[in-house]
Amino acid sequence: MPTARAQRGAAVEAAAQAYLCNAGLQPISANARYRGGELDLVMRDGDTTVFVEVRYRASAGFGGGAASVDLRKRRKLVLAAQLFLSSHPALAAQPCRFDVIDAWGEPPQLNWLRDAFRLEDC
Repeated sequence: MPTARAQRGAAVEAAAQAYLCNAGLQPISANARYRGGELDLVMRDGDTTVFVEVRYRASAGFGGGAASVDLRKRRKLVLAAQLFLSSHPALAAQPCRFDVIDAWGEPPQLNWLRDAFRLEDC
């Protein structure tokens, strides 16, 4: 049985996916786990593959969830994205980007940070 925290995380990720779908993105994968990292959501925005990190905090104080996507976390996301693309060669030739959904509160408020960081930032 999932913990309350895991249930909360799953609910926030589902809300984030619905939000992005309403914005026109299409889901490719969710919770793709790889050695050393996990991709919360993988979406399609036109011809771009979008790797989405969903970060939830009970409040927006202390920098919110987006501030917790530090250099170490970005490197893990990049590694997981590279592994994902190696197992999906048709997507590997397309452009990609890294977005962050910063979520807080109850019900969760969502702030979508498109192109939150780039590969060269890592």
